[in-house]
Amino acid sequence: MNFKLRQARPDEAQLLSNLAMSSKQSNGYDDEFMEQCRDELTVTEKSLLAAEFWVAETVAESGAVCGCVGLSVDEAGNSAEVYSFFVDPDWKRKGIGRLLWLDLVKRAGNIGIRQVRLDADPCAVAFYEALGFETVSYKPSGSIAGRTLPHMTTTLLWVPFPL
Repeated sequence: MNFKLRQARPDEAQLLSNLAMSSKQSNGYDDEFMEQCRDELTVTEKSLLAAEFWVAETVAESGAVCGCVGLSVDEAGNSAEVYSFFVDPDWKRKGIGRLLWLDLVKRAGNIGIRQVRLDADPCAVAFYEALGFETVSYKPSGSIAGRTLPHMTTTLLWVPFPL
């Protein structure tokens, strides 16, 4: 299967919100838990316009969106936060997450980002560790009172080259 990456469009906010919800729920969370996460997982037109936000879509199946990732660059311009990093449950373990990550690294490196951080779902820690992240602390969940999430960082070792 071939995939292509492209910048997300503002009119895809609902589609990407649904993708985030279904991807997270595929980790075994029940409906009550998911409802508590809805606001935090909702992608808005504003969030799509305020950051780098990319989607992976299939080439052969009418351009079905099968993954997404957002990157919010700090004001200083040398570090960033990854958010909304999700893959459609039907497309997990097919290289889409890694494809999105490698593209993000290339783009981040080309604009001078060296430090990347994220708050990981506990079910995704192994994936992020495979990408070079390490847990440095724990932060309160933005959705579930009393729950903490691994706060992970990685340093990009990237030499910029043209896109």
